Amino acid sequence: MADRSLRRWLPAIVAPIVVIGGALAVPLTAGAAGVPPEKSAQEVLELVGSNEVTALSGTVVQTSELGLPDLSGALSGTGTGGDSASSALELLTGSHTARVYLDEAQGARVQILDSMAERDIIAGPDGVWFYDSSEDTATHLALPDDPTGSAGTDGSQSDATDTVPTPAALAEHFLDAIEPSTAVSVDNTSVVAGRSAYDLVLTPDSADTLIAAVTIAVDSETGLPLSVAVTAKGQSAAAFSVAFSDISFDTPDASLFSFTPPAGATVDEQLPHAYSLSTSANGEHDSHLGDLAKNVTVTGDAWASIVELPVGDLAAGASEESADPSGSASSLLDAATEKVDGGRVLSTSLLNVLLTDDGRILAGSVPVALLQAAAAD
Repeated sequence: MADRSLRRWLPAIVAPIVVIGGALAVPLTAGAAGVPPEKSAQEVLELVGSNEVTALSGTVVQTSELGLPDLSGALSGTGTGGDSASSALELLTGSHTARVYLDEAQGARVQILDSMAERDIIAGPDGVWFYDSSEDTATHLALPDDPTGSAGTDGSQSDATDTVPTPAALAEHFLDAIEPSTAVSVDNTSVVAGRSAYDLVLTPDSADTLIAAVTIAVDSETGLPLSVAVTAKGQSAAAFSVAFSDISFDTPDASLFSFTPPAGATVDEQLPHAYSLSTSANGEHDSHLGDLAKNVTVTGDAWASIVELPVGDLAAGASEESADPSGSASSLLDAATEKVDGGRVLSTSLLNVLLTDDGRILAGSVPVALLQAAAAD
């Protein structure tokens, strides 16, 4: 696992790309909207910490207004099941809607609703499935036989729910970054997905971050974060947000966590050890992601943290995938980045990523000049 400093940086880049969760739970009464009693910022933080929701279903809407150039031409033809670069950039632009189903005891399911298709990620008793209806392809990651692994019916299935894109997961990362450099306040109350909420505002006290504030709408009854909005400096509207548009705390039907590929679908079976994030007997991570995390270097503090990793680690994983004879990945990179001293930069209102000429990647919610300075050190 990456260290605490890495977790502070991850929200700005990983959340839009996918990957989230948080402990969920507690049955609720319907129609909880209304004006909740006043609470201090500390009391709202304690409310979030007391959240015990373990099951829910709902619709999550993610919206990005990051100031990226128009990539529609470069993205066209890559397909919804395209390479990782196009998939990541697709999630960094426009709005996306997903149905989310969570049950700590059974697993998790995310249905990403494209305009003319659907992509499903199902983590359940028989492993993890990825299905793309536009390509009619499915990938199955079988569960490891080791009972100490990342899946099972004894509660360890919660590892699956920790990868579901919900406001709770993104909120958790930002809340972990709270320290003396962060001002915490309760700005107002609001209604999100028909439920009353406290608007908890995190304001960085740093001149070196692109983030002006993070607003987290906290359910007044359960403490579950219902929405997260990140505002960039110099902008009034949120540059990135994730929010429930509807939510139910009833336990989803067990059938939602099982998947059978449609007849005729192309199925790719993957070995579990290639994706296992469990810890081996010698205490080392078995996965490539674990090795990658070991090579990450973090400089700077809190909101102004900069993450650096050698591109060779990413290339090693990419070399195992199919080649890109059309050169679409290269074209996409050229369209999304611009040339600067020392390399190319992907610049957004909340995050900058520097791809150096000597093969490194530096990223952070900081100005490009700080990335260049860090690369030169």
